[in-house]
Amino acid sequence: MKPKVIFIDSVHPILFERLEQNGYECHWRNDLNRPEILSILPNYVGAIIRSKFIFDEEVFEKATQLKWIARSGAGMENIDAQIANEKNIQLFNSPEGNRDAVAEHCLGMILSLFNQLKRSDNEVRNAQWNREKNRGLELKGKTFGILGYGFMGQALAERLAGFGVKTIAHDKYKANFSNDLVTEVGLNRFFRETDILSIHLPLTEETTFIVNESMLNKFENKIYLINTARGKNVKTSALVNALKSGKVLGACLDVLEYEKTSFEDLKKEDLPAEFQYLTTSENVILTPHVAGWTQQSYFKLSSVLADKILQL
Repeated sequence: MKPKVIFIDSVHPILFERLEQNGYECHWRNDLNRPEILSILPNYVGAIIRSKFIFDEEVFEKATQLKWIARSGAGMENIDAQIANEKNIQLFNSPEGNRDAVAEHCLGMILSLFNQLKRSDNEVRNAQWNREKNRGLELKGKTFGILGYGFMGQALAERLAGFGVKTIAHDKYKANFSNDLVTEVGLNRFFRETDILSIHLPLTEETTFIVNESMLNKFENKIYLINTARGKNVKTSALVNALKSGKVLGACLDVLEYEKTSFEDLKKEDLPAEFQYLTTSENVILTPHVAGWTQQSYFKLSSVLADKILQL
């Protein structure tokens, strides 16, 4: 009998196809609700998820045959890793699959902000020709501070190489990674030199709201902030206060503190005044958690997972 794999979320079909070609029996079950999934989960040795499904204690109790869980994407906060480890269930993710997409999105957002692309496009469409008002800024000469130097941070450093910027990075859990692209620095130097802060952290208890009023006040320069990691890495009220005071000169946010577990559930009417401020600010660029979502990454996220699973 072939080992069975449940696809709880939709992913690129290459993962389904490669697993089936290599001896697994795969079932699409992304149309089922949580109780329905729990009722059939004991039949499966593997599970494919993205963001919406939470692997908590209740789920693990039902998943009596489970050997591995594969998350299409980087973040693993919707899986209780401690329980998985206790039950000897292997966990896979695929940050290699969307690292390039995230890095390019970071650059696109900051270039759009620096060159007033959002505002000037809207003005020209409305027959306004305001050249001086839309005079831009150049990246060259700025210091990019990358907070968290995993796959995404490294990919961003690679893209920045041709822009004439100085790239520094701080990662609490890594050392000795300086090279021609980036200089590893301690927090004191990071706070002293950074002009543009780009956040590339997972969401853990330690990193929840790590970018708060206290941290923002430690930067010696007025900074720009980019967040393509997790919304709750940044305390929105602190960011808004910093934008109002001029401590933060502009922000590029692909993720928001207010996102639900399933990111598509975001509703404007449920959001507080800080969000309303962001939506009306000309020095803020907002996108709907799509930094890692390109045509290419859609395929690569699943292909990387297939490679890892098939090495079992």
